[in-house]
Amino acid sequence: MDSVNDNSEIKLEKTFTLLDDFTPPTYDEWKEKVLADLKGKPFEKLQTKIIEGITLQPIYTKNDLQKLEAKDQFPGFVNNIRGSKVSGYLKDSWLVSQNISYGDPAEFNTALKNDLSKGQTAIYMSLDKAAMLGLDADYAKTEDVGRNGVSISGLNSFSRAMDGINIQKYPLFIQCGFSSVPMLSILNAYCKQERIDIANINGAAEADPITFLASESKLPVSLNFTFEKMSAALSWTKSNAPDIKTINASGLLYNNSGANAVQELSYILASANEYIKKMLEYGFTIDEIIKSLKVTVGIGSSFFTEISKLRALKILWKNLVKPYNAKEESEKVYIHGVTSGFNKTLFDPHINILRVTTEAFSAIMGGIDSLHTSPFDEPFSISNDFSRRIARNTQIILNEEAHFSTPIDPAGGSYFVESLTNELAKSAWKNFQEIEKNGGMIESLKSGIIQDQIRSTVDERNKLISKRKAVIVGTNMYANPTETPIETKPFDHASLQKKRAEFLQKFRTSGELKKNHSILDKLNTLTEKEGSEIIDISSQAILEGATLGEITHSHRAGTSKSIAVEKIVPHRAAEPFEKLRLKVREMEINSGSRPKVFLATIGSIKEYKARADFSRGFFEIAGFEVVYPSGLTEVENAVAETIKSNSKIAVICSTDDKYQEIVPTYVKLLREKNPDIIIVLAGYPKDMVDEYKQNGVDEFIYLGADAYSILNKIINA
Repeated sequence: MDSVNDNSEIKLEKTFTLLDDFTPPTYDEWKEKVLADLKGKPFEKLQTKIIEGITLQPIYTKNDLQKLEAKDQFPGFVNNIRGSKVSGYLKDSWLVSQNISYGDPAEFNTALKNDLSKGQTAIYMSLDKAAMLGLDADYAKTEDVGRNGVSISGLNSFSRAMDGINIQKYPLFIQCGFSSVPMLSILNAYCKQERIDIANINGAAEADPITFLASESKLPVSLNFTFEKMSAALSWTKSNAPDIKTINASGLLYNNSGANAVQELSYILASANEYIKKMLEYGFTIDEIIKSLKVTVGIGSSFFTEISKLRALKILWKNLVKPYNAKEESEKVYIHGVTSGFNKTLFDPHINILRVTTEAFSAIMGGIDSLHTSPFDEPFSISNDFSRRIARNTQIILNEEAHFSTPIDPAGGSYFVESLTNELAKSAWKNFQEIEKNGGMIESLKSGIIQDQIRSTVDERNKLISKRKAVIVGTNMYANPTETPIETKPFDHASLQKKRAEFLQKFRTSGELKKNHSILDKLNTLTEKEGSEIIDISSQAILEGATLGEITHSHRAGTSKSIAVEKIVPHRAAEPFEKLRLKVREMEINSGSRPKVFLATIGSIKEYKARADFSRGFFEIAGFEVVYPSGLTEVENAVAETIKSNSKIAVICSTDDKYQEIVPTYVKLLREKNPDIIIVLAGYPKDMVDEYKQNGVDEFIYLGADAYSILNKIINA
């Protein structure tokens, strides 16, 4: 054997050039090949229409990118599609801004301290409904105390919530409801008490009256009064706390109610435009208004759509403010992202962790400034240390282990994402213009246009979910029927209200007579004051012991009531199927066992298995116990085994050809022994459906069948 010379060089006979040897096909050549492979089926079979009404192409090329104006842009320039900062997240990462939904101020404080010490980088506080309405806890409806936020009724409760926390170190965001004046007054009083210069506070005490109106159907005060107080807050922060934003234009309510990406974007623009126009009327400049405004976006699980939605928002924002002659800095918008509640589930809830992870991925790739990732149990329980930790750590892992803060606009240049961004922006702008033609966001809520648009989208979503063309893993597909639902912890509003009332009674204005007179004088002064001065006077009254309810009552003296609109109600897409599961579980508790479905697997394994597997999955999504025997060769044997199983439902599983000889005999014999049993056929042989119905078949299950309607009918039979 010849020895190998280690010093010899191995050379190619000629230069290897990949592009010369493998010439990339043109789009037309690719399409010609695809049409041949489709064998007569239309090319449109490869296109996908998404819920936003946009048709996705099977392939995107460089030519698609060349059509777009933004193709040559850099981060931090022009329309900010690639991010508002040149350095992306390299210098300043997004804020881990988790909303801690504990009603008791002391419990909120304990959780916040823990979470800030373990990676949270911003303080986010949402007031409960009572505080948003301007009511002290002991004067509010019981169900409003601790509802969706912290119960704050004055300086003492806010002090307990912030005890031991350096609010100058962390950005502070407070969701105030329809007006931020009462909470700004409390925050200002707290800063004076703690000798903190409020000018050093960064964050928001945000008002969003349009969202409050849409979610509650009305405001407790007139719209004019609401905007007067919005202007007072804007004027006061401009002079005293320039880094505190006071206005929020949110799409979260609409997202959580089932609106699609185009609708959510257009509603954010329309809401922001309402606020801009109103504040311009009060004499502010466009740049002063934008500096005090942030937007909140819901982040769903359609990965590329959500990335594109956030990028589209930046284009749309510039289009919105440019006609107002805004400065370049005002063309950038602060975006707070919140993972959507619409797609979360009660059953198999740990899948919610995966959903939130992809949503956080999309939010970061899309360029949010701050983000709340929902704990997996948030839709149905009070989140605990474990679920909060998992939610918080999702962001930390994406940042510190996956290094998502390193690439700058990683989606930039993607033929698909850039094209989808452009399509979403165009569609959202068109819908925004329609809203404006109708008089704006408030008028469109009054006329029901917004509600009708969302209802139409939800109806379309429900059809897809019911027919399982849209899959909710663990709910309408791949369910675990033996799963025990996670223990839910309904909030004890009555207990919290009682506890809060005890605190309030100690501090209500019934102590020192001289002090009370001073407070009452200040409160009486408030009824006569307008503008930003009310925040200074309110702060002084709060420092002397006035409560949130007392100053709010004084603010509103003589104001009229608001308009009413049809309420927009957040809900979860999985709820209809979850109700089926819960109904079956109730039947199990009452009877001691789950209702059974018997699969009459007749023939060889090749003949019955595909449809039997499908049938098992179909009925397991409602929680039925499925009896799945090996192949039954004789119809008589199948009938005997069905009766023996004591099942409520029997499903015939075999081939279409075999059904012609099986169905008449099986149904006849089974009906003779059990007239009340529900008989289902796996499949839908169109030519034989009517005949099989005459034979006694009750239902047909198949790909594309309305699973929800069929299961609901069977359960309630």
